[in-house]
Amino acid sequence: MTQQPLPDEPDEPGEPEGLDEPEGLDRLDRLVTEARRDGGAGIDLLPTAELARLMNAEDRTVPEAVAEELPAIAAAVDAIAERMRRGGRLVYAGAGTAGRLGVLDAGECPPTFGTAPGQVVGLIAGGPAAVTAAVEGAEDDRAAAVADLDALGLGAADTVVGVSASGRTPYALAAVEHARALGALTVALAGNRGSALGAAAEHRIEVVTGPELLSGSTRLKAGTAQKLVLNMISTITMVRLGKTYGDLMVDLRASNDKLRVRARRIVALATEAEPAAVDAALAATGGRVKDAILLLLADVDAPRAAGLLARHDGRLRDALTNSRTTERN
Repeated sequence: MTQQPLPDEPDEPGEPEGLDEPEGLDRLDRLVTEARRDGGAGIDLLPTAELARLMNAEDRTVPEAVAEELPAIAAAVDAIAERMRRGGRLVYAGAGTAGRLGVLDAGECPPTFGTAPGQVVGLIAGGPAAVTAAVEGAEDDRAAAVADLDALGLGAADTVVGVSASGRTPYALAAVEHARALGALTVALAGNRGSALGAAAEHRIEVVTGPELLSGSTRLKAGTAQKLVLNMISTITMVRLGKTYGDLMVDLRASNDKLRVRARRIVALATEAEPAAVDAALAATGGRVKDAILLLLADVDAPRAAGLLARHDGRLRDALTNSRTTERN
């Protein structure tokens, strides 16, 4: 059944937009994300172990719902990667839980994939303070979404992903509409079919996870689905951009002891070199994992490794292929 584009119900205090209208409650009830589960009225009477089993059973349905949207996810990722190859940025925009998940995904990209500052951005209604506390009314502020994107100097090479469980949160909707007017690529990530957000975007990903264990608490299954899809968007996009070598995170930034150990392990796995050789290669290349791998596998010095990577837009596999072709010639 096609869902109507209706108000988001935040997980923080306060009524969702539209409930002060005469038909507000009826409209809200038509949202799958707001529907009540059969048999949910007595869950507070269940033993803790049984309630945990019930919640776990509900959570297991989320990957299946995401799987139904894999073609849409793949199409969006290919479009995002094409824009980012041209120097574009990936921007997430959402409110409440959806906004926090976008901020989280954006924040994990620099250490994992070595993305430049500002290359992946998370915008949340209410600004940074809303990451850790509810900012009342922020999700309804369409003008703030426009201002936040304008502050980034959004352009045609960029992508904006609007994230909203209902698919009609004003902040996310305004961000997608404004981004599209500026010529940017737009993607909708919603939890209801036929959403206003999906209609506004070029690519729509609508993962329907059904009624929540706690009616309307979209930080649960809907939020889990958003997290899974955002993981796919950022991870597969970075794979397409050459920021991995097989399943190895060769663009990670070794900014702490754990990541320095991981960097050594990645170089060792990619090259099968002895620990002393790995350490020497990382030292010679300033700790840059790709450069160290190239140094060891192509038998080049650090400046030559850096030059090869620069000529191939940081793609380690292409740089290795070129070095071997050059060597044969």
